[in-house]
This record gives sequence, structure tokens and C-alpha cells, in this order.
Amino acid sequence: MVFANPIYLWLLLLLVPMAGWYIWKLRKSQASIQLSSLEGFEKAPNTFRIYLRHLPFICRLLALAFLIIAMARPQTTDKWNTETTEGIDIMMSLDISSSMLAQDLRPDRLKAAKNVAASFINGRRNDNIGLVVFSAESFTQCPLTTDHAVLLNLLKDVDCGMIEDGTAIGHGLATAVSRLKDSKAKSKVIILLTDGTNNRGEIAPVTAAQIAQAYGIRVYTIAVGTIGEAPYPIGGRIEMMKVEIDEKTLTQIAQITGGRYFRATNNKALVEIYQEIDQMEKTKMSVQEYSKKQEEYGRYAMIALLFFLLELLLRYTIFKNIP
Repeated sequence: MVFANPIYLWLLLLLVPMAGWYIWKLRKSQASIQLSSLEGFEKAPNTFRIYLRHLPFICRLLALAFLIIAMARPQTTDKWNTETTEGIDIMMSLDISSSMLAQDLRPDRLKAAKNVAASFINGRRNDNIGLVVFSAESFTQCPLTTDHAVLLNLLKDVDCGMIEDGTAIGHGLATAVSRLKDSKAKSKVIILLTDGTNNRGEIAPVTAAQIAQAYGIRVYTIAVGTIGEAPYPIGGRIEMMKVEIDEKTLTQIAQITGGRYFRATNNKALVEIYQEIDQMEKTKMSVQEYSKKQEEYGRYAMIALLFFLLELLLRYTIFKNIP
């Protein structure tokens, strides 16, 4: 038991002078009726009122005592185990080229990727997570942060057309590496999602992967898109376009860095991929004790009220005095 306001417990000392005053008053009190002799009352039986005549005052003291305890806000402390992380830093590198508007995933590849990424972020509450977007160029949409509310808002704002169209996988990977290279985390991870082949930028994807390897960064690559053709919106109409993904390069990136390559041909597969990455990158945990406090003042206030009501009941019924 602990107290939020223990200073109020000093008020319990006031009960001592109250008890002293009560005893002094009893000794100094004079009989209301004076008799010349008590001889006629010597054989009178002692009733329970004689033995319990101090009970109302005791009830008053107890009521005040429990009221003071309630004011001190007693709290019970339950020890429970929580998990503390050793630290994983994750950068998500997301392709936002125009081909991500293809509708082989619903409602389209980009929105599907954002929805699944948001669920992934919500499940990693202890990790630093950041976001890089790329098409012909790349930039950091959100640096590493544990403020996932901010990250999710920035992810929501991501859309195709934010930067020049194209697919610079090397740039997208290199920018993510630059955000992780100085990290002190015990595990550093990049999740790179794209739906095409590298056709822009001065940095080759394999070169970026080798840089990631040098900094101890593991890269998971995800290729998004069905096999064959996919519906793509063009000028208000939907046309079937050939799906071209450089799976060889994406596989090589994953192998160089010790990660894995995945292919998502539909929404379900994309969800399962993120779930698998989530399981593979579970943070190492150590048990640490925390105190979970629960307010208990209510029961003490209730006991004080009961003793107060009991005093009133006794004082004005059984132990009622005649003036």
C-alpha cells in the first residue's frame, strides 16, 4: 500500500488530543441529578449501555481516521512484467512511381501498400520507424521516430506524382541506408517495396545493397504486382499493361544484405509478407518490473461514512441524552 498524498497522514495525530479531551471531559463532568446517597442503586444490574457508552465517540474517531486515510489517497501496487526492447530501427522505402496506380491490388498497388504498411507500423510500437519514398528521385518523408502518429499522418499524405516519374530503386535504397547508417540500434532493417525495374538514378541497386551490407543493414525486398498483365488507368479508362518486375535484382539485394525477397501478387499475399517480416524481426525482450497503481481511497471514504452514520444512529437512539 502506498499513498499519493502521505502528508495528510499527519492529521491522524489530531486524534490523540481528541481522545485526551474526551477523557478529561468525562472526569470533569458533573451529574445532572445530585443524590444524597447511591445506596439504593448499588444492586442495580449493569446494562450493555454502561459497557458501550463510549462507542459513539470511538465511531467518531474511526470515521475521522478513515476520512484522513482517504484524503491521503491510498493506492495498491501490483507488480507486473513488461517488455523492454533492445532496439530495432526500420526504414520503409516505398515506390511511388505512376505504375503503382495499377489495380491488380485493390484499390490500387499504392493504397494497398500504404494500408498494410500502416498496420505494420501500428504493431511495432517500440521501434524507431521512418519512411523514404522514391520514383525518379528519392527523399525522406519521415526520419526515424517512435512517434508513430506523426509517421502515419505522413504516410497518409504519400501519393504518386509527388516527384518526377520513374523508378530509381538504387536511390530509394541508398536514401534509406543514409538514414540508418549512424543508428546505434542492435538491428537495422530496410523494407523496400517496388513494382518495377530500375530505370532512373545514378546509383545501381546492387551498389546500394553493398553499402547497406557494409553498415550491417538487412534489406527485405517486396515486389508488388500480378504475373502477366494488370489493369492500369489511362485517361479515364482502364487498359491492360504488361507487368515488368526485376525480380533478379531484388533477390540479389536481399541476398547481399542477409534479408529476403518476396512477391505480392494480391492484397492477401502482401499482408502475409508484412506479417512474416514482423515475425522475423521481433524485438528481443527482457523482463522488467513496473508498478501498476490502483486508487483505493473510495473504500476508505465509504468506511468513514459508515462509522459517521453509526455514530449518529447510536447517539440519537440507544445513547440519546436527556438535556
